[in-house]
Amino acid sequence: MNNEFPVREVGHELQLVAAVWAGNGKAWVLEFPDSGGEVARSELLVKDLSQEQWQAVLRQSDLVETEVLTRAADGNLVKTILRKSERVIAQQVSWDVFRRDRYSCRYCGNDQVPLTVDHLVLWEHGGPSTVENLVSACRKCNKVRGRTPYADWLRSEHYLRVSRALAPEQRAANVALTATLEAIPRLTHVRSR
Repeated sequence: MNNEFPVREVGHELQLVAAVWAGNGKAWVLEFPDSGGEVARSELLVKDLSQEQWQAVLRQSDLVETEVLTRAADGNLVKTILRKSERVIAQQVSWDVFRRDRYSCRYCGNDQVPLTVDHLVLWEHGGPSTVENLVSACRKCNKVRGRTPYADWLRSEHYLRVSRALAPEQRAANVALTATLEAIPRLTHVRSR
């Protein structure tokens, strides 16, 4: 088993879901509200990190740097860095998405839980935080989708199962969004040196 902590997955595949309190020979893992029992369903691994490793984890937690290749205006491929600080979504944009999607998850139809916004063209792939590139999603659907490309997500076992609760027109509207993906402009954030 690989014992290395996957620093580059922090903020993507790995999320902060609990805190650990230790003392008097005991340790308590306290899951955060709405974490969905993530710790209980996971293998618990304990890893001592060096100062340098902790700095890398904290940097990744703060920045969530993601390297992507994109095409520049001249057609050449260029490496870009996307940062979490550039990922903040304006509240008005989120509310416009929630309103458009009738305050329910576009994937499962749930309207009784807190909603998030989900990028159709993934943020890591340069997808902008615009109304046209966002849909409302419950936390569970958003987390399960993760970094799955939208077209693949619509064919996933989870989506096919939860979307049964949607009206046929809603499922068709989700499929129709795949035709809009190419028209969504990609953002590039070139790291200065």
